[in-house]
Amino acid sequence: MCRNITELRGLEPAATDEEIEAAARQYVRKVSGVRHPSAANVEAFEAAVQKVTDATHELLDALPERRQPPKTVPPLRRPEVRARIAARDSA
Repeated sequence: MCRNITELRGLEPAATDEEIEAAARQYVRKVSGVRHPSAANVEAFEAAVQKVTDATHELLDALPERRQPPKTVPPLRRPEVRARIAARDSA
C-alpha cells in the first residue's frame, strides 16, 4: 500500500510542510479510495488529511536523525514535477 509515498525522514533540507501535507493527502486518498472528494465528503476528507499531516510532523520530530538520506527524491523536489504544478496553477 502507498508505494508512491516517498520517505521524508532524513531529507536535506528537512521535509517541508508542503511535502508532508502531500504525503498525508496521498495516504488519505489511498485509504479512502477517493481521489477527489464530493461536496458531501470534503470536510471529512480534509479533516483526515490534517490529522495525518499533524501525526507525520509529530513522528518526524520524535525520530532521531538518519545516518543516510532516503534513496529517492520526493516528487515535490523534482524540477519536472514542480514545472507541471506551476503550469497547472497558472492555467
